Order: sequence, then C-alpha cells, then structure tokens
Amino acid sequence: MVEITPAVEIKDLVKDFKTSFRKQMLRAVDGVSIRIMPGEVYGLIGPNGSGKSTTMKALLGLVVPTAGHCAIFGKDSLKVDSRNDVGFLPENPYFYKHLSGAETLRFYGKLCGLKGRFLEDRVGELLALVDLEDARDRRLGGYSKGMLQRIGLAQALVQEPRLVILDEPTAGVDPVGSRQIRDLIFKLKERGITVFLCSHLLEQVQEVCDHVGIIFKGKIVKAGRLDDLIAIEDQTEIVLKDASPELIAQITALVTSSAGASLLRSGKPRTTLERLFLRETSQREQP
Repeated sequence: MVEITPAVEIKDLVKDFKTSFRKQMLRAVDGVSIRIMPGEVYGLIGPNGSGKSTTMKALLGLVVPTAGHCAIFGKDSLKVDSRNDVGFLPENPYFYKHLSGAETLRFYGKLCGLKGRFLEDRVGELLALVDLEDARDRRLGGYSKGMLQRIGLAQALVQEPRLVILDEPTAGVDPVGSRQIRDLIFKLKERGITVFLCSHLLEQVQEVCDHVGIIFKGKIVKAGRLDDLIAIEDQTEIVLKDASPELIAQITALVTSSAGASLLRSGKPRTTLERLFLRETSQREQP
C-alpha cells in the first residue's frame, strides 16, 4: 500500500520570542503537532495571542522554529522550494490601490513566472472564480473589504497551488462577503486543493472544515475530525420521519413494527463548535 505524503506536517513545534522585560523568553507555540492530508480543509481556532499566526508563519518558513519541524508535501518548510505549491492570504493583505483587479492578478502572475496567453487566461479564470469579472477594470481603491479579500484569495491561487493557507480570511468582512468567501473555500475543496484555515468565526469553521484543532496558550488542547469533536458522547438521538406522537412516546419498539415511519438516522447529537471551544478553553483558565 502506497503511503500518502501529508500536505502539512507540523511536529512538536516550539517557538520562543525574546521580550524586552529582563530579556525573558515568551513561548508563543508549545509542542504543537498538526497533520493535514491532501484535499482536506483544516481549521485552526483559538483566541487572540494563542499562537495561531505564529504556527502558520513557522509553516511558511517566515519564522524559524525554536524546536520541532514543519513540512509541506514532505519538504522542509525552511527551504524555498517548499513554497512552490503554496498560496497564502494573510489577515491584512496589502495591495497597490491604483491597480485594477485584473492588473493585480497579472502582476502576481508575472512574479510567479506566468506570461502570455496562459497568464491572461488565468487572470480571467480567477476573476470568474471569485466573482469579480464585473470589477476587473475597477481600481482596488474602490473595492469593498469583501472584494479585497476575494481578490487576495485569487492572487493566492494564481500559480495553481496544491495548498492554500488562509489567515482570518473574513476579518472585517460583512455577512454577505463572509458567505462568498465560505463558498470559495467549498470550490477549492471540490478541486482537491488542501486548505489550512485560521479563523475566529467558529460557525464558518464548522461549515467548511473536515478537521479542527483548538489552540490555547500555545498548545493544541483538542483536535480531530469535526463530526467526532462535536458529538455528545453520553447521549443518543433518534430522528423519525412522519412519526405520530404515540410512536415517539414508545420509540424504539414501535419504530421497527410500524410501516408508516422510517428511522432516518441515529447516533450522537451534535453540540456546536462554539460550545466545544468555550468548554475546552474555559477549563484551562481555571487554576
């Protein structure tokens, strides 16, 4: 059996920063391990200052780990060639506001070595993907926050990466723009692109992610498949279709004997990702 190389593998990552106070060290990330397989959407969630962005920067090779190892498709993330398959959208991307949407994508495409007809076709394809065809010739200075985030996502995809890293992609975006970005993540998933998403919007993470990690004070405190994490282990629910009140009252015995009802599903009822997050982090705040 052929072993599949993970899209992302972070092993025992530690990152310390020097502080100005008596030259003490601040541990921003403490023994974080994350594995993301190709085609998955992984959500890393945590409060401000929990180590989310530092973890992503270490994966991108923007900061050097104090200890541990990060790899992208099996390549050490500190090596430049590991980033050939990566698209990145930072939390607050900077754009040249005097350029139009099409000019912006053309600029980034040329930086990635694209040119000629292939580049022009790619610009058109990406503008269609992020639903900005009507604004292709409008200056970015006239774009809304949501439009800027979508053009940022388009530039992250310009070289057809296999892994896309999104740091708070809906920060400051209104609900409509947030929904559009969520739909774009679904499109990436359909194309088999791996997505590593950092977000504080728990409802959005719950909608799009296959796996989730909760990071708190530099440590992963909970991680796994989303469906498993939000299952309430000591409860079971049964969902019936066209069941009468009498049948519900007598539940299991009558379900099997009644031709008028069908058992649609049974299993663990779900909590929400928000409740899980608050439970896991509040427990660790207590002395």
